[in-house]
Parts: sequence; structure tokens; C-alpha cells
Amino acid sequence: MQHFPKLLSSQIAFDIARVILDGFDKHYRLFRQSSQAARRHFEQMTWTVAQAEARERIAFYDHRVQECVQALEDEYDEEELTDAVWREVKLHYIGMLTEHRQPELAETFFNSVCCNILHRTYFNNDFIFVWPTLSTEYIEPRDGMPVYRVYYPGKDGLRASLTRMVTNFQFNGEFVDLDRDIALVEARLRTLLAGQPTEANQQIQVLSSPFYRNKGAYLVGKLVNGNHSYGFVVPVLHSRVGGLYLDTVLTDSGQIILLFSFTRAYFLVDMEVPSAYVKFLRTLMPSKPRSEIYTILGLQKQGKAGFYRDFLHHLAHSSDRFAIAPGIRGLVMVVFALPSFPYVFKVIKDFFPAPKETTRELVKEKYLLVKYHDRVGRMADTLEYSNVAFPRSRFSDELLAELKQVAPSLIEEDRDQVIVRHLYIERRMTPLNIWLTEAEAAGDDAKLEHGVLEYGNAIKDLVAANIFPGDMLYKNFGVTRQGRVVFYDYDEIEYISDCNFRDIPTPRNEEDEMASEPWYPVAKNDVFPEQFGVFLLGNLKVRHYFMKYHAELLTAAWWRQKKERILAGQVEDVFPYPQEIRFINQEASGTSALPTAQAA
Repeated sequence: MQHFPKLLSSQIAFDIARVILDGFDKHYRLFRQSSQAARRHFEQMTWTVAQAEARERIAFYDHRVQECVQALEDEYDEEELTDAVWREVKLHYIGMLTEHRQPELAETFFNSVCCNILHRTYFNNDFIFVWPTLSTEYIEPRDGMPVYRVYYPGKDGLRASLTRMVTNFQFNGEFVDLDRDIALVEARLRTLLAGQPTEANQQIQVLSSPFYRNKGAYLVGKLVNGNHSYGFVVPVLHSRVGGLYLDTVLTDSGQIILLFSFTRAYFLVDMEVPSAYVKFLRTLMPSKPRSEIYTILGLQKQGKAGFYRDFLHHLAHSSDRFAIAPGIRGLVMVVFALPSFPYVFKVIKDFFPAPKETTRELVKEKYLLVKYHDRVGRMADTLEYSNVAFPRSRFSDELLAELKQVAPSLIEEDRDQVIVRHLYIERRMTPLNIWLTEAEAAGDDAKLEHGVLEYGNAIKDLVAANIFPGDMLYKNFGVTRQGRVVFYDYDEIEYISDCNFRDIPTPRNEEDEMASEPWYPVAKNDVFPEQFGVFLLGNLKVRHYFMKYHAELLTAAWWRQKKERILAGQVEDVFPYPQEIRFINQEASGTSALPTAQAA
């Protein structure tokens, strides 16, 4: 005989589910309004307002979660909320999501609310969505705007199709010379089709909402010809001489992946069905995890949930053990890794030896600063978790002993599990100091030069975003798989605008010159760029390349000039793609340069 579950009967459970879903719907409504406002800021060139609202949007989720938690705690007594009620809450919630347009996001919101109320022993699939329940494969929009538009070059011609593609976005502003720009885009796309016949199904598919970030709007699509598909991205920018223009078209998969990198701030995109945008983007970047794509779309909580599911899946299908990560051990964090998993786990120590003068709360504030800041492709995205349970059998004895020694307040053993009460997870990279050492040992001067060039470029990009790294030692920077240098140690990070960049005073006498300590007063935020070389340029080859490309970083005047521009409200240009692919740098443009006001 087949057994059926009894009918759901708890009115309390239904009401709780309704409160949580209403909370999520409010969150996503505000989220979309913020994304829609990004278009207005782009068209009106209100860059500083756009940046401020982009930062505010990051906090929307936590605000709505806390509103829900408070509402539930005010409405219900603890004794009313039995295990049976909580199980039924989830079942009611599933029923409410059957026609929802963002069910996967709503499930994650449910988890966030419940994990703020329930003890971690309830963090299993009976009570929360450890695994997703509803499919997002074929959800269609209701608001009348398709996920992507389709154009047919075989019918209308490639140039006409591209023109319609751009004009259909109806930006409030005139293009400087759209015909010229379209011709340049067409020429670039035709190189992809070289030697191929025009297939009957040739089409351009482009996502209906532009992707906004800082000063740029990005049109994201793909060119389909027979069994071949080519992703592309067209940045739309404002010229300083007035008017819009197409800056380039990205067709190289590596450049598209860098544009949508984990080292950049979140895009603002108006999406009724976010899973459909993720599905489309994965056809452009099939190697990028869904979790990371959700994150770049500004849905960082969904990215975090998806990442953790990927991690649990990896644990279930691997057997290697966690161990201390390679590299110089830090004074503030203990870092460990699973060799088969491309991420590192960072735990703040309970105490810090000299010369570090900080606290756990101050370190967490620095990481929060980065979370809310534009990372301009030079700071790693960090996932923050609480009460993470690891299998004890997967921890080496050495690692567990070190964690208990340096961070005992955050480590708990519970039967066959190790509970870490707070940690950060970051993409694993090769520490720059190891990269440079290996390059020199191999006699690879080109690799050494690249590392030094990228290191200085990373610092300059951070400065453009009003970030001073603080500790600029090579060990605090990593090299990605694409050879890009990224900053990842945030405990001494400061705003450029809060720093005082000084020249070292001329010694008054021989005693001053020979003194082991500075004879002049030094305030907390004083920075002396002349001193950087003492710590960074002991290696003669490294010094040669550094002085070749980045000598200005050793002068206080350069830093003061950058600070003055920041204080004046100027948003610097930081391009998320190589300068050499921009149309204004191509002889084919036949025009004088149209300087852009775009930042990554």
C-alpha cells in the first residue's frame, strides 16, 4: 500500500512561510528598483550617486532578513515553534514557490531567516534548503520583457542587425557616430566567421537588460552560426566631448571571463528571471560556476549558497585532507586549504604578535569595507561564513592543533565534526612572492617582468578606487590563473583619502641621518612612499623592472596628486579589458581619440 503524507495543518507554519516569502518579495522588488535606477545614473552621468547606491544595494538583503527575523520573534513564542511546525513551514513555503520567478533566491532567503533563528543542529534538509527543491530550467518572464532579444543577420544583414540591437536599448542620449562604431563592431565579429558559410540559423542573441557598473553599460550577447556560438560584450561609454559611443567589442573568451571576474564589484542588471540570465551567461563562460555568475549579477547571497553546495558536493566526492596553505604564514590569519579544491579558508587569530596592532573586530571591518567597495579587478571577493562544520577525519592533526592554538575561541570539536565559528573563503592564487621566486629560479625573466608589471598595475588600479593596501609586501598579493595580480590581505587596508603621503624630511645633522628610528614625528596615517623600495626592491632584477614601469610609486607627489583627484570627486578610469582592443586605439577608426569617462 502506498503511504501519503498527512495534509498540512499548521496555521502558524503557513503564516511563518508567508511572512518569509513576503520579506523576500520586498527585497527583490527593491533590488530591481536599484538596478533600474542604474540606467538613469548612466544616462545622467551621476557617477558618485551610482556608486553610493550600488554600495547600499549590497546591504539590502541583510536588512530584509533582519526585518523578517524581528517580525517572527515578535509574533511567536518559542514554545509554539516546535520541530513539527518548522518542518511544515518549509513544506508550505515550497508550495508557495511553484509559480515564483525567483524560487532559488527565495529558498536562500528562507535559509538566511531560519539560520538566524534556529540552532545549527537544525541546518539540515528537513528544516532548510540544504539542497534546492524547485527547477529553474524553464521559467519565463511575466513582465513582458524577454530574457534576450534575437536578430537575424541572414535576413537584414549583420550591420543592420547590430544597429537595431544597439538602438533597441533606447539609451537617453545621442551617439557621437553610431554608424562608425557599428562598422567597427561588424568588422570584429566578421573575423570570427572567417571561412564559414552563412548558416540559415545565423542570429544575434542579446540579453534584454544592459549590465551597469560605474561609468559603463555593457551589452551582452552571442553570435550564433550553425553549430558555432561566439559570445561578445559591447561596452557603451560617455565621451568627454559629449555623446555615447561603443568603446570596443570583447570576443575573446578570456577577456569576457576577466570582465566577469571574482575580483570585480557586482553588476547592476534588471532581471525578472535571474536563473535565465545565469543560463545565458554560462553559454559564454561554461567553465565558470553558477555560483560565481550569481555573484557577479549582484546576487551574492545566492552565489554564497551555491558555492557552499558545490563545496559539500566536492567533500562527498574527494578524500584528501585539509592542511596549512603554502606560503609565508601571516600574523593575523591562519590559512588552510584542501589540495583538490581551488579555494582557501582563512580564520582570524585570537591574538596578534607585534608589530600588528589590531583586533578581530577591526579585521572584520576591513573585510566588510572591501565587500562594499568597487574591487576594480584587483581585490579578491571573499565569502564570509559562520558555524561551518567540517568532517574531523579530513583535518590533519597538525592543522587542528594550530587552529586550537591560535584561534581557540573559534574552534569546537563536536563528535565527528570540527566547527569553525567564523571564517572567510577566497579563491586560491599563487602568492606573488612565490611566483617571483620561481620565475627567478627558472631564469624566466619574462615571467619575472610580467609579475612586477602586474604588481604595480594592481596598486595603481587600487589607488584609482581610493584604496591604499597598507602592507604592500609581495606575499599579500596573489597571481590568478590568467596571470593577473590581485590583492588579498585586507587587515591594513585604508582609504587613500584618509592617508597623509609625506616626503621624508631632510636630516638636520649626522645624528638624524644615522638614527635607527625616525627623528621626525610620524602620525598614525602618515605614509612615506620613499620607504617602499627598502622593503620591496632588494632583488636587483625586481628593482630594475619596478623602476622601468612604476618608479612614480616611490614618490609622495604622485600619491598626493591621486588623493587630490579623489577628494575633488573625480572617478578615475580603470578599464576591465586591455587598452589595445579599444576602437580609439585602432587605426581603422580614422578618428581622433574620444577619451572615455569609464571605470571598471
